[in-house]
Amino acid sequence: MSTIQAIRGTRDILPNESPLWQTIETIAKDALAQAAYREIRTPVFEKTELFARGIGEATDAVGKEMYSFEDRGGRSIALRPEITAGLVRAFIQNKLFAQGGVQRLWHLGPAFRYERRHAGRQRHFQLLDVEILGSRDARADVEIIAIATQILTTLGLKSLSLDLNSVGSGEDRQAYRDALVAYFTPYKDELDTDSQDRLIRNPLRILDSKDQRTQELVTDAPSLLDYLSADSQSHFDAVQQHLTNLGIDYTINPRLVRGLDYYTHTAFEIQSSDLGAQATVCGGGRYDGLVSQLGGPDTPAIGFGMGIERLIILLEQMERYSTTPDLDIYLISRGEKAEFQSAQLANTLRQAGYSVEVDLSGSAFGKQFKRADRSGAVVGLILGEAEAEANKVQLKWLASGEQAEMAQAELLAQTDELQAKIATVRSGSGAT
Repeated sequence: MSTIQAIRGTRDILPNESPLWQTIETIAKDALAQAAYREIRTPVFEKTELFARGIGEATDAVGKEMYSFEDRGGRSIALRPEITAGLVRAFIQNKLFAQGGVQRLWHLGPAFRYERRHAGRQRHFQLLDVEILGSRDARADVEIIAIATQILTTLGLKSLSLDLNSVGSGEDRQAYRDALVAYFTPYKDELDTDSQDRLIRNPLRILDSKDQRTQELVTDAPSLLDYLSADSQSHFDAVQQHLTNLGIDYTINPRLVRGLDYYTHTAFEIQSSDLGAQATVCGGGRYDGLVSQLGGPDTPAIGFGMGIERLIILLEQMERYSTTPDLDIYLISRGEKAEFQSAQLANTLRQAGYSVEVDLSGSAFGKQFKRADRSGAVVGLILGEAEAEANKVQLKWLASGEQAEMAQAELLAQTDELQAKIATVRSGSGAT
């Protein structure tokens, strides 16, 4: 009988990989807490209508990549291809806007797109989504970009660059859309198949085409920046000035439009040259009309999404973070009485704040010692029948091999001293 495999486009995150994921999550959560953002959690599936209305039926995320199906109640349901639309739905349904002021929210969880797999992107992938709802101020745009930058630099990522653009207001975009249609229509037969379809449905997406001939035509296409109103240009100028004041370097990329219809004004991407063709590690922008479009009050907003899988690739290349969990104590025992005591001792030590792994194999001491050395623990505690009879324990510093016998009661009485010594050894400043 053949074994059942994971579905194509999904993958398991194994125990030796989890510490790196946890590192990213911890750094992100700490940065967001410092800036007064609060966590929100929304369902991974919603009514298909939410994404069709919010993201746009002509986008690739909805038209080509979204997992949608009819449930047993005959309702059209979709796995979320991104998080913002569901977060906005929750903002409206739960009347978070009634609290007044600015809402700073974040969500970390899976999203789903049926797309061609490539480095750093699965069909089931993890997204960090960060949003500010309720402010039109250019400082909100810059705060979002600054927090994304802080998370990435705290992780130690290098070779990062920020691409910035303004897609203007809805009126600006419509004027630009008309200009693109007028420009590309004479070249329609030279465009790739997808771009020919986009010419009718979503011409701004032609700018993202990877087809060589289409990109040659894009070179001479009108620039979106030439179609900004005075108010849109003023907002874009303010964003640039704030970024300069914060010392955040950027490049204006007039071809950057992002792939979702709800964007207005600021659009940005943070890229890493270490990722090759799929260089974007973070992208986002302003979406001032989405809340009202989905039935809520007029609420300006801006946010970003950060793909965790791509961060993992970069961090693995750096080999900066350990994949071994920080384990304080590995408890070795052999013999009936010793094994009973080991369970009790481990429980007491955990309650005292230690991380403790108990060897449950019952194998010979030699094999247990080898596992202790591989575990990454700082201290080995050894209980044989002699130690159990005398209520003692052998304490062994695994790095140096230094070993001493002490009463179990004495060990438990020295909690602060032992924890300090373990911390010193782990930091590399202790020889024991």
